[in-house]
Amino acid sequence: MMTPEENNARTLEIMRKAPVIPVLVVEDAATASPLAKALVAGGLPVLEVTLRTPAALDAIRAMAEVPGGIVGAGTVLSAADVAAAKAAGATFAVSPGATPALLEACAAADLPLLAGAVTASEVMALLERGYQTGKFFPAGSSGGAAALKGLGAPLPQMTFCPTGGVSPGNAADYLKLANVACVGGSWVAPKDMVAAGDWAGIEALARDAAGL
Repeated sequence: MMTPEENNARTLEIMRKAPVIPVLVVEDAATASPLAKALVAGGLPVLEVTLRTPAALDAIRAMAEVPGGIVGAGTVLSAADVAAAKAAGATFAVSPGATPALLEACAAADLPLLAGAVTASEVMALLERGYQTGKFFPAGSSGGAAALKGLGAPLPQMTFCPTGGVSPGNAADYLKLANVACVGGSWVAPKDMVAAGDWAGIEALARDAAGL
């Protein structure tokens, strides 16, 4: 059974690998491996594949075999999601929120979880259980960098990965905050570029993001 302290250490290590974690909605598992290779080559080794499509688990399986990649499952909502993600090769999980059942399932499965929290009460609930890393989501519609800075004053123990509405235009505003280790963003893998197989273009976007 993974302890909250172990969860904190492992998620923080993942969060500090690169300034941006690509948030990937994979429609076709055949694109997963070349997409992962392009992102890793561009300097973004940590990849979050959201469990929002039928292809997601196959995409995780494919990406887990890419050298240098650290593949996790996003939109993990239940114990069943945890089991499926772990079986597919995910090495971490990301959730839009946090429930006791989800926290317990990830701990039992030894799957580090970046749990979502956007209000002071939600952050305090995680801190009470010993969790000190979290996903600030949805960041853009919840007050953005100013709101996250505000949370950091009374709750400096929590380190965040803001996701949702993060873009090249505002990523730096988040990354300069003391309570932010990285950001999550989908702009590094635009749907049209993935569909076109423009892996060189995606690698260039990743390289720009890695330099933030």
